[in-house]
Amino acid sequence: MLKIEGLTVSVFGQRVLSDVNLRIRKGGSMALLGPNGSGKTSLLMAIMGLSGYKITKGDIIFKGRRINDLSVDERARLGIGIMFQRPPAIRGVKLRQMVDMTQRGDFNADREAGELNLREFLDRDTNVGFSGGELKRSELLQMLAHSPQLSLFDEPESGVDLENIVLVGKIMSRILNKNKDNAGLLITHTGCIFDYVKPDEGCVLVGGRLHCIGDPMSILKTIAKHGYEGCIACKRKIPEGDSRKPVK
Repeated sequence: MLKIEGLTVSVFGQRVLSDVNLRIRKGGSMALLGPNGSGKTSLLMAIMGLSGYKITKGDIIFKGRRINDLSVDERARLGIGIMFQRPPAIRGVKLRQMVDMTQRGDFNADREAGELNLREFLDRDTNVGFSGGELKRSELLQMLAHSPQLSLFDEPESGVDLENIVLVGKIMSRILNKNKDNAGLLITHTGCIFDYVKPDEGCVLVGGRLHCIGDPMSILKTIAKHGYEGCIACKRKIPEGDSRKPVK
């Protein structure tokens, strides 16, 4: 589904990603862990094609097609969707209008908004005055409307209370499982979302470089015990014969 080869990205002339190699198969999902400022969000933004994230080396290949030079809307039409950590407030555009513009296929805004406890927000300006949990649910409503094949989730549990995490996790799982070929890449700091979404693999990004790919829970436990430096040194135990080795 997604193949990233030797990707180096700069923002305002400053390198934020260096020689990143990553693959996500159809039907697969990957968790991306790393400290603040390590380049995790930059990777998602580069995949989505947001302005300011300049690819200086390498390729992003989606469903066999090189998409480096495609615009955001072209990538969205191909089937890439994103849930922002801090989505912008859009005055003058109602949430109902937003989902109407982005929807692909069958979608009932009132029914889906009801499931997300957002029905009363449909006729409000998109994200204006929304709380943390309301912002996440608004993003998920838009992703449900878009129905992407590759979903990018940027810290879905941040700023969300326990009740909303359950709902967020439920809808994320539904998006990923809507089609057997759907794939996902999610950023998490805490791993709380793993209670509801079970990524197949995890990886660690530190200093703009990818250091490890393997079982996400094992990686998370290693980080909790040894910190990110310990994870880079691969303190976790890899069973003999396991092909998931550190990526230096």
